[in-house]
Amino acid sequence: MNAPVTIERVVDLVDPALNILLNMSYEEAYRRVLSGDARQVGEIDGQFSIVAREGKTVRLARSIGRPTRYFLAKRAEGPCLIVSERIDQIRTILEAEGLAEQFHPSYTRMVPAHHVLQLQLVGCPDPNPELTRFFDPAANQLPADVERIGEAYIGTLANECAAWLDSIDDREPIGVLFSGGIDSGCVLLVLYHLLLQRGENPARLKAFTLSVDSQSSDAEQARRFLQALDLEMLLEVIDVPASAVNWREAVQTVEDYKPLDIQAASMGLALCKEIRRRYPHWTWLADGDGGDENLKDYPIEENPELTIRSVLNNQMLYQEGWGVSAIKHSLVYSGGQSRGHVRSFAPANQCGFRGFSPFALPRLIAVAEGIPFIELTQWQHDRLYRLKGEIVSAGVRAITNISMPVFEKRRFQRGAANEQLFAELFPPDEASYRSEFLRSYAPV
Repeated sequence: MNAPVTIERVVDLVDPALNILLNMSYEEAYRRVLSGDARQVGEIDGQFSIVAREGKTVRLARSIGRPTRYFLAKRAEGPCLIVSERIDQIRTILEAEGLAEQFHPSYTRMVPAHHVLQLQLVGCPDPNPELTRFFDPAANQLPADVERIGEAYIGTLANECAAWLDSIDDREPIGVLFSGGIDSGCVLLVLYHLLLQRGENPARLKAFTLSVDSQSSDAEQARRFLQALDLEMLLEVIDVPASAVNWREAVQTVEDYKPLDIQAASMGLALCKEIRRRYPHWTWLADGDGGDENLKDYPIEENPELTIRSVLNNQMLYQEGWGVSAIKHSLVYSGGQSRGHVRSFAPANQCGFRGFSPFALPRLIAVAEGIPFIELTQWQHDRLYRLKGEIVSAGVRAITNISMPVFEKRRFQRGAANEQLFAELFPPDEASYRSEFLRSYAPV
């Protein structure tokens, strides 16, 4: 008697239109992911999430800018692989298939950024995925010269932004989520420079700065930044009431519970909603997310798990998180910015915007990984924290001939509201965020 034939199924909910491919067509990028050849996949430039299938073999690959989740469901007739940007979309498909009892958010998996993940749809038992790194930048490739590093880093940023501008309609307006900080300031000035260089109208560009109850130190900083360069005409302060900042809604939006990410997402969601209300047809928003991770500009003292040696000795620690090889902090979430970038992607996507995060692109990360951090800092925290401002300002000056103002680092969520209001808006402990996340998936 012949064994029953299994029928495997793939439900691919990842939208190819959200990819930003800067050096090849989607068809070519798909072919490369389908091949499983890490070298070929590593040549894809841009923000992408690609699901490629050949028979029972499925290969998935993504950059940091496109979160990608998957769930392998069991059916009598064969396995069903669901791939999506969101956990709730996976649940909806399982409910429609009559498989809701198989669902729990902790059973979903995130594709680790910078790896080709290969699954075989062979039924039970569940196969372990094969993970092959396609992005492996070399460390310490640049000289210990801040001016040359800055020119290489911001030169690469300018090249990536120019390729992005080539890919969009030159009549489309471009917004930058702008705090007046180093990263968003750099993105704004490079885009402004490129538009002038291309003979295009810089009035396409607008710097959107969030202010909650008119109590934003970022709004003051943004104005000072642009006044110093006689570019204040680019600024639009987006003032919202405190009631517009809803951390519970942000938990649902990003489907996570890490306090810093939820706080940032809460502010980002309020900002994106008000931009959408004012500009119903706006599409493109650029941001500076990833700049801190690239140049290792986080206060090490705030995290008892970190030392300066662990930060400087571990490849892409802030981008990919702790772990062994591709298996990072959490199978559900991956790690580092590979997990945290949803704080930028999801609010913009929910409000119908197309987000662009150039610092999260592999080519920018590769330059940053080539910086000889140990030689430049001699293991000293204060030197590390000064380094980003020195590198980025030197690079902006070299590429655009603009002397960029540099202000002290401040997190986006902290700059949009004053300290008292911030304390009223957000719980101080992770347990509150985690409880809200779990409540959203409790049986009705």
